[in-house]
Order: sequence, then C-alpha cells, then structure tokens
Amino acid sequence: LQQFSETGSRKEHVKITSESKPGFLERLSETSGGMLMGLVTFLLSFYLLFTNEGRALRTAKSLDEGLSLVIPLDSIYSVSQQNEGGLVHLAGALSTSKPLFDPSYGLSIQAVKLKRKVEMYQWVEYEDSTEYEENGEIKKETKYSYNTEWKSEVVNSRNFDREIGHKNPSAMAVESFTAVSPNVQVGSFVLSNGLVDKIDDFKQLSLSNLEDPHADVTRGGDYFYHSENPRRPEVGDLRVSFFYAGLSGDDPHLGSADKVTVIARQRGDQLVPYHTKSGDVLQILYPGDLSVEEVFQKEHESNTMKTWALRAAGWLAMFVGISLMTRIFYTLVDWFPVVRDLVNIGLKAFAFCVASSLSLLTISVGWLFYRPLWALLIGLLSVVPIVVAKSRVPPKKQQ
Repeated sequence: LQQFSETGSRKEHVKITSESKPGFLERLSETSGGMLMGLVTFLLSFYLLFTNEGRALRTAKSLDEGLSLVIPLDSIYSVSQQNEGGLVHLAGALSTSKPLFDPSYGLSIQAVKLKRKVEMYQWVEYEDSTEYEENGEIKKETKYSYNTEWKSEVVNSRNFDREIGHKNPSAMAVESFTAVSPNVQVGSFVLSNGLVDKIDDFKQLSLSNLEDPHADVTRGGDYFYHSENPRRPEVGDLRVSFFYAGLSGDDPHLGSADKVTVIARQRGDQLVPYHTKSGDVLQILYPGDLSVEEVFQKEHESNTMKTWALRAAGWLAMFVGISLMTRIFYTLVDWFPVVRDLVNIGLKAFAFCVASSLSLLTISVGWLFYRPLWALLIGLLSVVPIVVAKSRVPPKKQQ
C-alpha cells in the first residue's frame, strides 16, 4: 500500500509491509544470536577498560617527565646546539615558503592549509518507521520523504525506495581537496608532519574580494556557484567554498600570521616527536602564545577527559553485553505481560549492578601495578553495587 503527496521540493510516500508474528523458536533463535554478540561486547569492554587505565597513567607520567625536562628557548630565530636532542618549548608566528593557490578559481593565500569544499544539490531520502500489531501480524509503516539539499558527498539515489523523480548524478564535476604547505616554520624551526597535522582550526575564506573566475561560475556570498540560477538551484548544481588553517603571513583582509606554541624534540633545525622513558610520545602544538605550565595543564585536562570518556564507553559496552546475554530470560516469559515487565526491570537492574562492579574491578586491576593503594580502594568500591542489590532482595521476597 502506497500513498503519495508532494509539497514544494519535498516529496513523500508511505509503504506498509506486514509479516507474521515470529514464533517462540524463532525468537529464541534471534536471542541466541544476540547472546553471542553480547558475549563479544562484554569481553571487549574488559580490554577497553583495562588498557585505558594503563594508557592514562602512562600519559600522565610522560607529561610529568616532559614538564621536568622541557627547555624554554630564548630565541626562535637562532638554533642552539646545546639543546640538540632535548625537549624544547617555543612560541611564535607561523611562516611558509610560498602561498597555497587554486588556479581553477584564481585564489591564493599564505597559509599552512587550504581546503576546497565542493557541495552538490541533491535529493536526500529520509525514513520514519513505526511498527504495530494487527490481526496477528506485525505491520511496519514507513514514511519515505525526499528533500533537495546541498551535500558534500554524492548521495546514491539507487538505494532510494523510489528513485524515479529523485535521481542524483553519480559523480561531481569538481572535486574537493586540501592543500598543505610542504614547509612550515616557527622562526628558524621547521615543524614535523605530526605537528602540521595539529593545525586544523579551519576558518571559511571570504570571497568578497575575488572576481568570478569563469563565465559559467557565479559568486554569491562566500560561494562560487556552478548554476544558471544560484537562488533557485537544480539537482546536479555545484557550489564551492574555501577554508584555511594556520595563516602564515600578514594579509590585508585576514590580519597578521597566526601564533602557535610548540613543545617537541629539537633535531638540528627540525622539531620532531620526543620519546619519553614512560613509552609515550610528546609532540604538542596549541594556537596562541602559552607558557610551559599552561601547555602541560591543557594536556593533563585532555588526558583526563579522554580517560573518563573511555571509562564511560567501557561501562556502557559491558552493560549492553550483559543485557544481551541475559535477554533469553525475557524471551522465555514473553507470553506473560506482567511477568515479562517485572523480569525486564530485574534484568536491567542486574546488568547495571554487575556492569558497575566489574568496571570498577577492572579499573582497579589496571591501577594495581602503578598505584596499589588506589587499586585496593577502587576494588572495595566495586563491591558496593552488589551489596546494595542484595540488600533490596529480602523485602521483595517478603512481598
């Protein structure tokens, strides 16, 4: 069954499909597959939690080691042999040997990176599905809607539910690209590729001072349009915008060159990765003029945020894994609505408590070799969720 409607550039149709309600054995088979996936997720969570603690402590020790060894440079324009092989700190304006340019659009800029972003006006499909039970069958009602939008990737209309009337071109006539300066310096020091990669604060380039490069290209705001009428684009039309990162020369419209702060190993006039005794690598770059203490404080904050994000991800993976492995108990009582709901709540509470306890226990094992006292305290804390869960069991039994 399909229904069609069209409003402006947005088109919609509804498709309803039905299938017989799965039997007990079929649902049990699906649950068994989920249990296997749950077991894999459960085991991966241990690996994620354990290795994350080792990584976090290793990074923290490396940062402390770096702070105790770093040498602030007096001048960025002279290379001292005394600092050869040492970890150095310097801050200054970025410079590049020659500007980056895009001859196709008559554009050039003195910067570390220049990005051309190409977007095509295309049809995009959206799905909104709802399931319901009717006459012993499970019916699925899916609303497909189509809208025209600017997209930087080619949308494959062959995968649409209804391609007729919503066909997109298979490729773009103009490609996106990012140009990177081959030689980036701060004073007399050349930055390694790893440091250049960290210069990624892209800003959109204003095109107001440029002329239309070709007869078939029109400038509108900060875009070049490959379109007969940019105000009313058609599917297949292109628009091009430009972004830059790391301004490396004084520009009358954009201002002075960007300043950066770098901490890395000095090798001649090169700034390269520094390998610490803890087994980590220090190769740090931040925008602006920062002191040694400010840089290492930011690195510690970043390490803390990453550690907690991975801990949360590990706990969530464990919770999902346990939920999938215990799903079979829910399937067994699926025919009894009241019992099913109680079992569902109980399984969720069980998964929450066990995931919390095992996550804390895994974290404590990860700390065992580095900080035994903290490991013991976290290990004791891991027992709390189980104790709380057990303390709630007797009242339920009495009821």
